[in-house]
Amino acid sequence: MKKIIILLTFIILNSSLYSQSSDVWTSFPNKDTTLIGFKDKNGKIRIEPKFTGFTIAGKFENIIAVSEDENGKWKSYYLTKQGKIVGRDSLYSFDNGPDCENEGFIRFKNYKTDKMGMFNGEGKIIIPAQYSNLSKVQNGMIIALKDAQKEIDGEHFFWSGGKDYLIDSNNKILIEDFKYNTELNFYSVQKSQKPVKDPSRESFLGIDGQYYSFINYDKEFKNWLKNILLTDLSKSNLEKNSFDKITYWKEPEGWISESKSKFIEKNFNVLKLKLQQLNSANTDYFVSSDGLNKFIFESEEYQVYFNNCNEPKEWMYPVKNVIINPKNKSDSGQDHFEFLRTEEGYKLISVSLKKEELK
Repeated sequence: MKKIIILLTFIILNSSLYSQSSDVWTSFPNKDTTLIGFKDKNGKIRIEPKFTGFTIAGKFENIIAVSEDENGKWKSYYLTKQGKIVGRDSLYSFDNGPDCENEGFIRFKNYKTDKMGMFNGEGKIIIPAQYSNLSKVQNGMIIALKDAQKEIDGEHFFWSGGKDYLIDSNNKILIEDFKYNTELNFYSVQKSQKPVKDPSRESFLGIDGQYYSFINYDKEFKNWLKNILLTDLSKSNLEKNSFDKITYWKEPEGWISESKSKFIEKNFNVLKLKLQQLNSANTDYFVSSDGLNKFIFESEEYQVYFNNCNEPKEWMYPVKNVIINPKNKSDSGQDHFEFLRTEEGYKLISVSLKKEELK
């Protein structure tokens, strides 16, 4: 156990070096909302509005990607809280948006070599641009793909070949041949002499001869669903395992949110009937993974589940969507139950049924 504690402490302290900013700046627009700047926690303007809409960071902790118009020409770069400019024209973009700081680190790309690297919160290169692809920093660890070939498939591309590594934020290799897996919880890392027997964990042999194990979100959720929720479909247990508010779809209003107690009281019978189906081997259903929908869950209580760029932190708080197909194959539509992983465990947060059955 002592070895586990030492490993966790090292990784968490290392990854939090720049993330614990004492003053997070907040973005604000100019009068015609065409440009944004940043204010500190006391409302003092730290940066006058000059950045374009490509600057998506709503909060500024240590380092952000920005873009501005300079004499009719666009220029993009990374900016630190101290005003240091780095990585000019090296913004790493994914899904039509620039990268967002995570744990005090941000990715960049060398477009001449088509390789990726990483800056820390001071704008220093802590991982040189030598990788084909890098994940965000998660608990001080990064999945790194090296020497892969980019293949084009129409408008999209994918990587082929190469080798995956698990490295730390000092570019030290922890595990070789570490295949990319979005279901691993890097904040659950344990280190041991032998592979762990916990069925919800996956173990990997490190280059130091020790085993690193991580909770697999998918295994964890399915175990929780079977042994915690479905074994007791009482009103009290359902409420216990629900988010404070439950969002549901109702025609013609659309998405509606209300307290879990009110929602469950009104709809308990239909919820129980639907969820009971999951105990039957004949029920056709599957589980998918996603992040919290920022267009639906917009109010203050959900903000902890999004990063500074309003992207869902699915690597920490995944949403597990249980999708039940109709018994009659000729019927259309599906029933959806969404469960958010919170600090208190998985919680039912959203429901939509194929028929108008919710009150």
